[in-house]
Parts: sequence; structure tokens; C-alpha cells
Amino acid sequence: MSIGHTLLGLLESGPRHGYDLKRAFDEKFGHDRPLHYGQVYSTMSRLLKNGLVEVDGIEAGGGPERKRYAITDAGVTDVQQWLATPEKPEPYLQSTLYTKIVLALLTERDAADILDTQRSEHLRMMRILTDRKRRGDLADQLICDHALFHLEADLRWLELTAARLDKLREAVTTR
Repeated sequence: MSIGHTLLGLLESGPRHGYDLKRAFDEKFGHDRPLHYGQVYSTMSRLLKNGLVEVDGIEAGGGPERKRYAITDAGVTDVQQWLATPEKPEPYLQSTLYTKIVLALLTERDAADILDTQRSEHLRMMRILTDRKRRGDLADQLICDHALFHLEADLRWLELTAARLDKLREAVTTR
């Protein structure tokens, strides 16, 4: 996820302080990975340097000065271009799990056990996500659906690989 573009998009509704941006980000997108304050302020500094935001006001208080940021026309254009650009589909052609299976076969370890352990881990995560989906709002449900569909595809791959282990062992050990 592009944190810079996300913060810019949040600024389209009006100027905000870094603290408010972090809170809005965490509420909408950071359920599993909240932003660190340093990440917000370093990103805002970069966006300011690149002319995508401007300081809309500075408030003095008991602590450090609080800058209020506003998106510029260039920032709005940048967000629009980012939203219109499709994300590159991830083909997962260099999977760590595939590497583990092949290495297990090459070193005469139990690849089926690795697949079973991974299957158990995927099912555990799917139960957690399903529970979270049941209790969540629409945004959380959609995020969980996305993750669940990926995990289901992984499970199909695990089953297919388990069914082909003998052929894979033959293919990787006879080269």
C-alpha cells in the first residue's frame, strides 16, 4: 500500500494535523498494521518537499508546534493518477513455500509433512479471519474476504502439490 497516496487521499476531505491523519489511517486501513507517528511525519515531510501538500497552519501548544497539512492541486492530481493505475497482479512465481518443498525433496526430508503443517496454519488463519469477518463492519468484511480468497487459493495449491509430490520429487532429483 502506498502510505503517501493514502495520506494524500485522506487530506482531500480537508486539512489535518499529522496526529489526525494517523488516527484516520489506523481507523480505515491500519487494523492489523497501525502507522507509527514517525512514519506519518516523515511521509508528510516528503510530500511537502514534493509539492503535494502544503502547511495550512501551525499551532503552538504545550508541546511541539502542530502543523496542519492541506493537499495541493498537484497532490489531488497525483492521487487521481494513482487510483486510476491498476495494481500489478502478484503471480507468486517465486514462492517461499515452493522453495521449502523442493529443498525438502532435495534433502530427503518429509515434504508432505511441510505441506500438512502449512495447511494447518492456513486453516487456523482462515478461522481467525472468518471470526473477524463475522464481527466486523463492511470494510473489515471486505478486507477479510480478500485475504480468505488468497488463502483458499493457497489451500488448493497445497492439495495439488501434495497429490503431485512423487512426480515433483522425480523431477527435481533427476536433474
